[in-house]
Amino acid sequence: LPSQPSPATRQRRVAGNSRSSSRQQQRVEGLSLDIEIPSQVPLNTSGDLTDDNDIEEADNSSGSTTSTSPEAEEAEAASSTAQLLKKARQARSPVKNSNPHQPSVEGGPAGMGDLSAQSLGEMSSQDRRSVLLLTFLYVLQGIPLGLAGSVPYILTARKVSYTAQGTFSFVFWPFSLKLLWAPLVDSIYSARFGRRKSWLIPVQFGLAAAMTTLASYTDWLLGENPPGPVRVLPLAAGFFSLTFLAATQDIAVDGWALTMLSRRNVAWASGCNSVGQTAGYFIAYVLFLALESADFCNTWLRSRPEPVGLVSLSGFLRFWGLVFLGTTFCLLFRREESTSSSNSSSEVDNDNLGVRETYAILAKVMRLRPVLLYLFCLCLLKSAFAAADGMTGLKLIEAGVPKERLALLGVVVTPFQLVLPVLLSRHVGNRPLSLYTKSALPRLLLGLLFAGLVWITPRFKSAHDASYPWHYFLLVTVAYLAHQVFMYAMFVSQMAFHAKVSDPNVGGTYMTLLNTVTNLAGSAPVTFLLFVVDYISIKSCSTPSLESESSCITLVDGYYIQSGLCFILGIVVLLRIRATFRRLESLPLEHWKVT
Repeated sequence: LPSQPSPATRQRRVAGNSRSSSRQQQRVEGLSLDIEIPSQVPLNTSGDLTDDNDIEEADNSSGSTTSTSPEAEEAEAASSTAQLLKKARQARSPVKNSNPHQPSVEGGPAGMGDLSAQSLGEMSSQDRRSVLLLTFLYVLQGIPLGLAGSVPYILTARKVSYTAQGTFSFVFWPFSLKLLWAPLVDSIYSARFGRRKSWLIPVQFGLAAAMTTLASYTDWLLGENPPGPVRVLPLAAGFFSLTFLAATQDIAVDGWALTMLSRRNVAWASGCNSVGQTAGYFIAYVLFLALESADFCNTWLRSRPEPVGLVSLSGFLRFWGLVFLGTTFCLLFRREESTSSSNSSSEVDNDNLGVRETYAILAKVMRLRPVLLYLFCLCLLKSAFAAADGMTGLKLIEAGVPKERLALLGVVVTPFQLVLPVLLSRHVGNRPLSLYTKSALPRLLLGLLFAGLVWITPRFKSAHDASYPWHYFLLVTVAYLAHQVFMYAMFVSQMAFHAKVSDPNVGGTYMTLLNTVTNLAGSAPVTFLLFVVDYISIKSCSTPSLESESSCITLVDGYYIQSGLCFILGIVVLLRIRATFRRLESLPLEHWKVT
């Protein structure tokens, strides 16, 4: 079952939260670092500096007093401080926008002051074109991810072993490790060709070539033409190249979005990412599995049944390879430039550290004791969800549930995936890890429920036509929706804690590192469990060879053993880390900062 939001989307949300947190702290603390504010400076009810109108009123009232009284001296001091504050505000305001059609915005770097994003109708034509281009680029990025997510279902339908599934699961790692080469993408480029196009153009040509080449060998790799065994290792290598290139494309597009859109509308980049990548994943996962299924096409789309679906994996890869190729040729003629000169402000410059500086920051963050303790506890707890998240869908397909029916769950779940983070963010509070631990226990119990669901699935199977009734799929949908609620509650609280403790002096690097490690903590245990599930299964075989499935009867599936062990591990870890998480939340923020 698809259970986790895309790592790319996660990191996009994380980077946006980091920049917002950094800017808010700069607004509150920026003036106090440089100016000594006496008690006469007017403050509003929240303790922040008043606006310019209040400062002018203080200035006017101070000018009406006499200069011989002590009160006049204090008023004069307040007036002098007010003038300094006004000059400081003016110094922090951005350079005038060079685009006459783009409204001028006050408040410093993007995210500060009045920077409410415009609607599509209010945008300039240049920004509207940029939004459409970004969305389409993110759609392309979701295609390799969706295909990589659909292939394990195809392999399970072909009776591939779970050891082979573990080998293929490495294709999902690049999005969890892209921080390792992201500094290279940000720092090495041709200024003449364009900072982002220097990577985007070659990477997209590489995706087009990889898809076209992989399409030529897909039937052979899947053992269809000529008939033979599934060649998992070269298949995994081919899809690993796709996800690696897609992760690199994500780095380049994320960076281009900062300068492609005007400062006021740069917040649209996050929406383009979410909508585009979700749409691409939906096309290559849900739509592809439905159209690839002969049963689905014969039931809903054909008047005459045929033995194959409307599309094949090779044909789908070849089509999108051509789309990548055509898009890349069009990008060659698009000039890479900022919509506003203000986009080259300190916000962008601060995020674009050099290669050495970025890797030095990563090393310093990983040496912080609170960070090490937090990540260690988090990795242990996330390992407890690996069996339910990574293997339940594969076991349901092995039991005979049509893979296209499981894929169509995405149609029902997608609206909830979009709404749940918004609703849950209101309940995070000042102690986000408290919500994290409270949601962990129900999610562990749902892991046992999934194991029970796999156990009883064969009892719902019709002996007449091997189909499943509608109320079985209703049961699966309800169980999965419940799992999504608690999974997203943990995700939102985890991201909120990252935003709380991340050092704003290093921009998004700190939070991206935390998110990368936690993503890897979710994918690595799944790979491990897939490798070992066949070895811990209890079988009765008529021959000494355990490799022949036809000669063996499975008495106890290793999936159930893993589900039980994961539940026990989760309970033990949860009982031990609650107090640790409370201590980590109580630490002063100075303990989390990089010196």
